[in-house]
Amino acid sequence: MNDVTQPVSRTVGILAGMGPAAGVDFVRLFVAACESWLREHGHPVLDQSYPEHWMAQLPVPDRTLALSDASAEQPLDAMARGLRQLASLGATAIAIPCNTAHAWHAALQERVPEVELLHIASETATDVERRGLARVALLATEGTYGAGLYGHAFDALGIQCLLPDQAARKRLMQGIYDGVKAGDLALAQQCFTEVGEQLRAQHGDIALVMACTEIPLALPQAPAARGWTLIDPTAILANALARRAYARA
Repeated sequence: MNDVTQPVSRTVGILAGMGPAAGVDFVRLFVAACESWLREHGHPVLDQSYPEHWMAQLPVPDRTLALSDASAEQPLDAMARGLRQLASLGATAIAIPCNTAHAWHAALQERVPEVELLHIASETATDVERRGLARVALLATEGTYGAGLYGHAFDALGIQCLLPDQAARKRLMQGIYDGVKAGDLALAQQCFTEVGEQLRAQHGDIALVMACTEIPLALPQAPAARGWTLIDPTAILANALARRAYARA
């Protein structure tokens, strides 16, 4: 194969482990995003065409608990250590496939300024704007709701972000922790679809932003969700990382 056809790429990183299954799935999404980029730009899809990428799959204290209880073990030091490890391997841009972790985005970027730390909510808001959507409903953790990550990002672009009520939020947390994280996908689908149906009953055929990395592991496969407009920030983040990987230095 002629070397001219090979794309120029940079090393990128993935800070995972929040939870582990979501981190592994993010690698799948990233590889698929790279394949799409290669085809779109006329490059052969070969092993040698993919960028060098490293994943740090490490234990990180619970992010939602840390945001709700200042006395709980905090995740900042563990995440910063993982970022430094990825930077030492040559990563120039890093994605964190955990929505709630982005509550510490600014602090992490300050601690590890030599890398570009992608922001999942900002990337998602830009994608939603590109789709021409004026409003969305947000499925997330209590930590993500409390931090206002998506509200700020959507507000900046004039997009209305609708939230479920408190009872629905508890149902989402049950699906995340007792469902996906515990390996009970049937329970997760039941919890997530109930909240989705409630939001759709209130707001019509509204796009649902799956703003927790566990939710896309269950909701899209639920029969009740067929035909719903589901937006996956994790996949959007994977595409953003692929673009960074192939951006010329």
